[in-house]
Amino acid sequence: MTTSTHSNRRGHLRFALHYLEMVVSMLVGMFALGPLWSMALPGLADHPAADALVMATNMSIGMAAWMAIRRHSWPRIAEMVAAMYAPFVVLLVPYWLGALSGHGLMMGGHVLMFVTMLAAMLWRRADYYHHAH
Repeated sequence: MTTSTHSNRRGHLRFALHYLEMVVSMLVGMFALGPLWSMALPGLADHPAADALVMATNMSIGMAAWMAIRRHSWPRIAEMVAAMYAPFVVLLVPYWLGALSGHGLMMGGHVLMFVTMLAAMLWRRADYYHHAH
């Protein structure tokens, strides 16, 4: 195996592991902070738009904290947070127009979040392929 092939594989693995780390940190944020919001704002789940944005916030906090621990730059962290909110913000329009249910808002936002995060990582691929942890 050539050095270039080994380097490419290593870069792909680093990229994939970083993506996985962010997904895990998002889940940690969601599960750790979700119960706090439920206690602070009973009935939040009855308001899908607010619930979706709170969940995006919880996930963003977990992911941003992990990226900060891993010494990513604040601009990269801000881009990733924006990538996580973008699907929910976009889907709020059809939700408010009655074209999308609350469940559709939540599910669609979560599915698209993974796509927008990957897009942000691919856009700045050098930062994620070569970032030393």
